[in-house]
Amino acid sequence: MTDHWPGQDRNWEMSLGLAGYLHAVAEAVGVPDEGTTFEISDTATAYVALARRWPARPGRDLMLVWSERTGWAVSVETDPDEAPITIARIGDDPLPTPDTVARFVTHALTERRFGARPPTVIKTSRARLTWALSRYIA
Repeated sequence: MTDHWPGQDRNWEMSLGLAGYLHAVAEAVGVPDEGTTFEISDTATAYVALARRWPARPGRDLMLVWSERTGWAVSVETDPDEAPITIARIGDDPLPTPDTVARFVTHALTERRFGARPPTVIKTSRARLTWALSRYIA
């Protein structure tokens, strides 16, 4: 008999889908898979290390981060004791297409103004998100 707990299959399916989606986003923004990571716990999150720099902080690395609750954001990498610096956030769609995310990153890094809108909590269920991610399962 195998150990099985509620939600195990759904988390596995979500993990496969998020891995595929993250791969597609990374490819669209020109980052190899080695520059990505994700985690599924109480909140699903993903990270993409961007190779580009932002003129306002040329000495800092940039990252593209995703949360199932707030979507995608381009942020400046900061030290753990520093407040995060978010440059831009994408709309209320929890899973915009990889091409949409790539255009968002390009736009965010070429804008002359600074400041991201506050995060909007995206209202979607884990089941709906898993279903949407399932199209990215290879």
